Order: sequence, then structure tokens, then C-alpha cells
Amino acid sequence: MVGGSAIRGSRVGAGPMGEAERGDAAPRLHVSYFCSNAHETRPAFAADAQIPETWDCPRCGLPANMDEHNPPPPPKILPYKTHLAYVKERRSDAEAATILADALSHLRARRAAGEVIY
Repeated sequence: MVGGSAIRGSRVGAGPMGEAERGDAAPRLHVSYFCSNAHETRPAFAADAQIPETWDCPRCGLPANMDEHNPPPPPKILPYKTHLAYVKERRSDAEAATILADALSHLRARRAAGEVIY
């Protein structure tokens, strides 16, 4: 004899079936956002929520806004800067030469005093 089951045909954790048993869904508002690659995104917001001016496009990651004919431009990507490039922005060549001369004279004084320098 085949055993019977009260939950036959249902998956574990399944809730009640039908909208009437779950209650009414909250009112929603679908807003269209457009990126510079002509992608349209339509996220849903609660009807009483504050709608953001910009939204990140899920397809390309660029910023998007609600103006289809004037989407925001892609952000500028600055090239990678080395540590030396940042130092050169802060110091002139004359300052660098002065700092190097001071450091070398300090090391030479330590060496002349017999201190071991690694």
C-alpha cells in the first residue's frame, strides 16, 4: 500500500496560495531610467517613496536618469598614478634635490660615526 501524505504536491516552505490569502500588494510605481548606452531600466518603487534622480544601469553600470533624450555622460576615468607622480605633484625638483642632499648628509654622518647602516 502506498503511504499518503498531507502535503503531497507542495514544496517544503510553501506559503498559502492566491493573492486573497496573502493580502493586497502595496501600490507600486515603475520609473524608467536611461543610460548613455541607450539601455532602459524600470525599477519599481513604493508609490509613496522618494524617487531618486539617478540610477545605476544594471546592464553596463553607467549612471542613468529619467531624461531619455539627455542621459548623463559616462564618468571620466583617470589613469592610474604612481607614487612618484603624486610626489612630483607636491614637490618641485629643487625641493627634491634639497631633501635628497639632507638625507645623504645624515646617512654619511651616521656612517662616519661608525654606526652600522642597512
